[in-house]
Amino acid sequence: MLLQSVVGRLRVARHRARAVLALCFCLAVPALAAPPSSSALPPAVVAALARAQLPQEALSVVVVEAEGGKAPRLAYQPALAMNPASVMKLVTTFAALDQLGPAYTWRTPFYLGGPVRAGVLQGPLYIQGQGDPRLVMERLWLALRRLQAQGVRTIAGDIVLDRSAFALAAHDPGRFDGEPLRPYNVSPDALLVNYKSLIMGFLPDAAAGLARIQYDPPLAGMALQASVPLAPEGTPCGDWHARLQGTLEDPGRMAFAGNYPLSCGERNWAVAPVDSAQFAARAIEGMWRELGGQLGGTVREGKVPAGLTPAMTVESPALSEVVRDINKYSNNVMAQQVFLTLGWQRTGVGSWDSARAVLDQWWRQRVGQQELPVVDNGAGLSRDSRITAQGLARMLQVAWASPVMPEFLASLPVLGVDGTLRRNRSRATGVAHLKTGTLRDASALAGFVHAASGRRYVLVAMVNHSQAAAARPALAALVEWAASDRAASDLAASDLAPR
Repeated sequence: MLLQSVVGRLRVARHRARAVLALCFCLAVPALAAPPSSSALPPAVVAALARAQLPQEALSVVVVEAEGGKAPRLAYQPALAMNPASVMKLVTTFAALDQLGPAYTWRTPFYLGGPVRAGVLQGPLYIQGQGDPRLVMERLWLALRRLQAQGVRTIAGDIVLDRSAFALAAHDPGRFDGEPLRPYNVSPDALLVNYKSLIMGFLPDAAAGLARIQYDPPLAGMALQASVPLAPEGTPCGDWHARLQGTLEDPGRMAFAGNYPLSCGERNWAVAPVDSAQFAARAIEGMWRELGGQLGGTVREGKVPAGLTPAMTVESPALSEVVRDINKYSNNVMAQQVFLTLGWQRTGVGSWDSARAVLDQWWRQRVGQQELPVVDNGAGLSRDSRITAQGLARMLQVAWASPVMPEFLASLPVLGVDGTLRRNRSRATGVAHLKTGTLRDASALAGFVHAASGRRYVLVAMVNHSQAAAARPALAALVEWAASDRAASDLAASDLAPR
C-alpha cells in the first residue's frame, strides 16, 4: 500500500509539472487558443467568488463553442491541472461509448458442472462474472428462476463464483473518507451483485407498534433483525437513521437497539455490509434458498473449467443505458466497472493499470496534444485525479462531433430537470446538460450549454480549495452567463446574482 501511495504521488507530481509546461504551448491549440480578452471572468462570477471568500486563482474555466475551430469565449487558467471530482466520469463514459459502442453489453454465463437428474445438478454450478455493472437483485433473481425452469432444483455440489476477469488488490472501503458503510465506497468486482449494497426497507405497522424490516437481497449466513419498535407517538421523523441505533459493523448480523418514528412512513436505507468480499456469495445463496432451491455444498471462489459450454447467459442492458445511470446519478462503482472493462476488453486483464494504459492511448488518438489526465479509478472518487479545463473541453468538442454524441449528451443531467441537477433552480433551467462533481476540496461542473443565440457551448469549470463547496453560486452564475450568450463586459454583477 505504501508503494502504491508513493507511485500515485509521483504520478500526480509528474502531471502537475506537465501542466506548467502546457502553459507555454496552450496557444498552439486552435480550438482553445484564447485571446487576451477571454481571460476576464464575468463580473457576476467574480462577485460570487468574493462573497464565498474564494480566491479567483482557485478557479479554472473554459467556455468554447462545441463545434470547435473558434477561440473560447472564456479561458481562465485553462492549462492548470485540477481535481475534477466526479466530472472525471465524463472521460470514462465517453471513452467507453467511443471504443465499445453504445450497444455493447456485458454477459454473465452460468455453467453446469455435471448432468441434471430428477431435478438435481450432479456437480457444481459455475457463475462467471465479466464486469456487468447492472447485475442487480431483480436480474439475478430472474436468472436463478431460469435455472430452475431448466430443471435444476437442487445443486449437489458447490456454487462456484469466477471473478477472475478483474485483477484487483484488496480494497479498504473506509480509506477514502472513513465511511466504510457508504455504498459509494464499495469496490468494483467482476461479479458485482446489486452494487454490493443491502437495501433495508422499514415498513411501520401502527397497530402492532413496530416497523418491520425487509432486506434486499436476502443474505445467507447473516442474522437479520426482523423488526424494531415504533418511537413514542408524535415523534418527528428527523434523523431517523440515528434513532435506530444500528449495529452495522458486525459482518455476521444487522441489529438495532433504537426505534423508528411512525411519522417517517416507509423508508429505505442502503448500506454496504462490512464483509463486502462475501456479498455476492451471501446474496446468491440467499436468493437461491428463498426460491426454494437446495444446496448440498457451499458458495466459494473458483474458475470455470476449460471446455464447458454455458447453460444460460445473463445479458446486461446496453452501455448507453449504463452510461446514463452513471452520469445522471453519479454512480461511482458503475463508473469503475466500465473503466476496468476497457482494460479487460483490450488486454484481457481488467486492472487499474491496463485500464489507464488503454485510456491514455485513446486520449492521445482522439484528443491529441492536450495534457494526459490522471484518471486513477475512472470515477473521480480520488484525491489524486487531475485534468485541465482545456483538455476536458477539447474532449467534449470531440464528443460533440462523435457518432455517439446523442447517447453521451442524453446521459448528462439536465439543469433543473433530472439527475443530480433536478433540484437546481436557475435562469438556465432546461438549457444545459452538465455533470457535477463534489469532493471535500473540489467542486466542478462540465458539459454543454444551449445558449439563447442558438449556439452550443462546451463549459468546463473546476474549483480546488478547502472551501470549494462554497463555489456553487459562482458556478451557477457562470452557467447563466454562458446561456445568456453575451460578453463578460456586457454584464454587471447584479445581472446574474444567484437567487
